[in-house]
Amino acid sequence: MDCQNNMQFIDQDIATAYKPSHVERDCESGTVPLLPSEARQQLCNASPFNVLLPPPNVTGDLHLGHALTCAIQDALVRRARLAGRRATWIPGMDHAGIATQVVVEKRLFKERNLTRHDLGREQFLQEVVRWKVEKEESIRLALKKLGCSMDWSREYFTMDPHQSVAVKEAFVQLFDKGLIYRDRSLINWSCTLESAISDVEVENVEIEGPTEVAVPGYSRNVTFGRMVDIAYKVQGSTEEIVVSTTRPETFLGDVAVAVHPEDGRYSHLRNKVTFLWHPVRKEEIPLIFDSAVDRSFGTGAVKITPAHDRFDFELARRHHLATVEVIDERGAVQEHFGPFTGLPRYEAREALLEYLARLSLLRGIKPHTMLLPLCSRSKDVVELLLRPQWFVRCREMAQRAMTAVREDKLQIVPKTFEREWFRWLENCHDWCISRQLWWGHRIPAYRVQYDGTKERWIAARSENEACDKFTAMEPNAAKGTISIEQDQDVLDTWFSSGLLPFSSTGWPENISHDHYPLQLMETGHDILFFWVARMVMLGQELTGRLPFEKVLLHGIICDEFGRKMSKSLGNVIKPDHVIHGISLDRLQAEAEDLHRQGVLSKTELEKSIAGQHKMFPNGIAECGIDALRFTLCSSNVKNHFLHFNVQEAHTNKLFFNKVWQATRYTLACAKRFDGSKATDQTEDLRQVVDRLPLMDRWILSRLGNTVQHCQEAFESYNFHLATAALKTFFYNNFCDVYLETTKINMKPESASVAALHCAVLKYCLTSGLCQMEPFTPYLAQELITHLLSVSSSVPDLDQATAFWINPTLEESVDGMLQICQHIRQTKNEYNPPIVRKHNPIVHIYAKASKLVELLHEQRDTIQQLTHCNGVVLHSDERLFSEAQFVVKVAPTHDCVIGIVAESNALESKCGSSDVNNKMLAKLDAEIEKLLKTIGNEGYRRSASESVQKRHQEKLNRLQQQKEEMLKITS
Repeated sequence: MDCQNNMQFIDQDIATAYKPSHVERDCESGTVPLLPSEARQQLCNASPFNVLLPPPNVTGDLHLGHALTCAIQDALVRRARLAGRRATWIPGMDHAGIATQVVVEKRLFKERNLTRHDLGREQFLQEVVRWKVEKEESIRLALKKLGCSMDWSREYFTMDPHQSVAVKEAFVQLFDKGLIYRDRSLINWSCTLESAISDVEVENVEIEGPTEVAVPGYSRNVTFGRMVDIAYKVQGSTEEIVVSTTRPETFLGDVAVAVHPEDGRYSHLRNKVTFLWHPVRKEEIPLIFDSAVDRSFGTGAVKITPAHDRFDFELARRHHLATVEVIDERGAVQEHFGPFTGLPRYEAREALLEYLARLSLLRGIKPHTMLLPLCSRSKDVVELLLRPQWFVRCREMAQRAMTAVREDKLQIVPKTFEREWFRWLENCHDWCISRQLWWGHRIPAYRVQYDGTKERWIAARSENEACDKFTAMEPNAAKGTISIEQDQDVLDTWFSSGLLPFSSTGWPENISHDHYPLQLMETGHDILFFWVARMVMLGQELTGRLPFEKVLLHGIICDEFGRKMSKSLGNVIKPDHVIHGISLDRLQAEAEDLHRQGVLSKTELEKSIAGQHKMFPNGIAECGIDALRFTLCSSNVKNHFLHFNVQEAHTNKLFFNKVWQATRYTLACAKRFDGSKATDQTEDLRQVVDRLPLMDRWILSRLGNTVQHCQEAFESYNFHLATAALKTFFYNNFCDVYLETTKINMKPESASVAALHCAVLKYCLTSGLCQMEPFTPYLAQELITHLLSVSSSVPDLDQATAFWINPTLEESVDGMLQICQHIRQTKNEYNPPIVRKHNPIVHIYAKASKLVELLHEQRDTIQQLTHCNGVVLHSDERLFSEAQFVVKVAPTHDCVIGIVAESNALESKCGSSDVNNKMLAKLDAEIEKLLKTIGNEGYRRSASESVQKRHQEKLNRLQQQKEEMLKITS
């Protein structure tokens, strides 16, 4: 729609163009009002739609992943309200034990050169609380600015008093049921954090051959990707057995060497007791036979270090072997290892290799491809250590979670993730829930020591309760010998967040049955097991019900090239960058600030700045909140990875301006021709259906189809189909076609028809904007507010619009629109200037009687949509064929189009043949000029490949046009 040429139709009370900063000016308040239809639903006794925001960590700013979650969930909530449901969206934030402690420690060290141990536990926790207060306010504001229609009265924090009560209750109940126990077992350990970490915090990086890696605490890089062969001497023999390892430092803790019982290389040793000599500990270790050994790998002999390897740990249990621990919590070699005692583990590695070489026991070092486990928080290499920890028994709970999916009581969308669900839960190990941190829920377990050497662990909600429980268990314990102390460790963050569906709705005191269970859990697929499965297991165990009926999993956001967003790559896009825009200088200033905080190393900073130069040479343009949300939902969110391109957000901003200009036009027309409100409401439009012109009925049918497509898209969680349907409706149907046709009758002498057009314009815009509102709440609210100033109500969407759907009518009009499209394309594609400089006259010959009738009826519509000076309809094919045309095309098998130039002055002066000859002469001149350029030797050497290709394409096009002109003149 060209508004500049139609200023008489523009309403002056609305801004001249869409400006996100103006429309979203109230976003700081965090309240986007509901549509009138939504507000009405809140008073209804309707079916519930309860969802929970996956809580952002209080570690920093919101990222695009959070924005995606918010865009999806807010769209679902708003759509549910429009459908008449009572929707509740519960917000909250997560204390994020390890992540928060790490960032606060980094800031402390960077700004004040202090560690948490320098401060002590109490003072350090005060620092964390200050950080939490600062960050949670900025996160809350960011969520509100995104237009999230959450129920803020229900906001939670995973360490607030109510959540603390719920966590203690859950732990005690599970302990009393025998589902929580304490054991000494192998766990993932970060030596930098000095804590156990979960599997989700371990990144397995593939190393191909010798590779130097920066490891925290080491001044020089450590080399990984090497396989070391070490010989063990067989006692009482000259034989030796060679073992291979990528972690030679663990050689210190070997307690056996294992081979397969059917490995012929060692069959002569099978029926006798065989010992090998450990050259460091100066003691014998056994040779054992176990069918779990892979005899095809290396020499077929494997070293067994049960204190630092899961396979070895299980094998050692089967063979009743001792365990020898080598590495301590800080990554140093423990005592009783001679010259290696106290050395950092990788310094001990090199010293051990030198030692073995001197003893002539080192048999070789060769390149090897391996997976290196890194702690995602500290970037330290993860160790497996034997430590006493708290565990949850998961097998029975996992079985119930699998049964729920098999029996379709719990649905996972997309269904392809069911395989992942079963894979994880069928092999579900017991869950280590203790962390050696200071920030988090302190484990509600108490160690009671009594009668000198005895001790007992008791789970209790308080120390007094622990004392009472102990007295009941051990009534004969001597009172003077009893000491009681709470465990110093804290609980894994996933434990407290696993309770959220019911702890946020009142459990354990007074659970709200209006809000539990949830109807939907929407989150990223990367935490399907770590969060979703655990919510299901804990919910079923502690409440006897599934915590939600359905799980919707969205993909991981990557950049436009499919790379994971990373600060070190410089491709991180924050929501604010897209909303407000940002220059390249400011992007780089942000990266430098992260370096000052200790988040980015010097090397990572340099890579980040280089990446920003490449990705955003001109910075990022302002797009607005609605454009960000609409763009995020325009991807198929169920895909494994989502590629985000900021240019798409800018394109969507331009799309919103198109809708904005259509609204301006509609408001101005309504003020001029809407003398009566009689046609404002749905029923009134339906009552005058017989008086509605053809194109009005067509656009209402397109609207009905669009509403239907949106409804189906939401039901199947294919939001991208809804956004595509809305863009097609507003761009292609409403603005480019229907609105243009209304200009024919927007004049005083056609006031009655103009009034009908106004009613349809308002109805389509209001209905369409209501469909847009779940994705673009600010734009929809702003424009609907203006439209309500000239309308009496918001239409009842899903009911009323279905009335207008008319497939036969649409098929007929689409045929006509296809003809109009061919005319416009022909005008644009063919070069003769007489076609472009002078509005031509279109001649159409149609064979089908229905098409002939439609074209006669809609002659003015065709002329308006094709910007022609006239439309001539032919009923005689012979007369049509004899006419002289600049160009003739056949868009369909039953229709032919011819175009002539309307230029009386030219025709009277030189006739049509002279005009054609002049056009041919001009084409020849252009072709000759282009051939001269292309034939130049300097051009061939210096012009880029893309420029040469473009010129060749232009030459081909000119030559094709010349051929067409020759046909016309012959």
